[in-house]
Amino acid sequence: MADWKQISGGLVRIAVGSRTNVWGVNAAGNIYRYTNNDASPWAQVPGGLTDIGAGADGTVWGVNSAGNIYRYTGDQESGHWKQISGGLVRITVGSRTNVWGVNAAGNIYRYTNNDASPWAQVPGALTDIGAGADGTVWGVNSAGNIYRYTGDQEAGHWKQISGGLKGIAAGSRTTVWGVNAGGNIYRFANNDASPWAQVPGALTDIGAGADGTVWGVNSAGNIYRYTGDLPA
Repeated sequence: MADWKQISGGLVRIAVGSRTNVWGVNAAGNIYRYTNNDASPWAQVPGGLTDIGAGADGTVWGVNSAGNIYRYTGDQESGHWKQISGGLVRITVGSRTNVWGVNAAGNIYRYTNNDASPWAQVPGALTDIGAGADGTVWGVNSAGNIYRYTGDQEAGHWKQISGGLKGIAAGSRTTVWGVNAGGNIYRFANNDASPWAQVPGALTDIGAGADGTVWGVNSAGNIYRYTGDLPA
């Protein structure tokens, strides 16, 4: 993993909003926030989640094993999290106003910015989804097919992009990463005709921030930060 620096700790899911907004959950459902200090990298946050999403603006949402949805408030008295109605198994956060998720049946939902009626269903079916700070949204379905959200109703809202991935993360229009079922890592080349460039390494989950920050975890739960863009 020459392009990756291992960071101590163990996680199964990771989310990146920016260099300073990195969150993850471990196999037991414990929640951790990156401290911006590699010597002591993780601070545990109260609660239990199975998936988590972090935005560039500091927004954080999560879902637990029962499919309950929570938004991070940081308010210690309320237990740090506010439950939002609905049920999801995957959640992604680009910003406070760009939150998406998928449920166990593969249905896709977008946050309406109204907690009283929080979710609007979007046509399509996905198993993982990634939303960027600039409104970019990508997803993958159960067959590994890859889609970019266009919002174009006539085209079914989604454009298929060639390739096969199991997990996807979008920090922005130009920062899209994914992993396939074999653990191979791919970076979007900003060219739909030849969309993916393989990046050395092996991961099972990946997170990409709006500023280009990328983190991942492998099948053993090891945590890595991408350094391939940095000077040697």
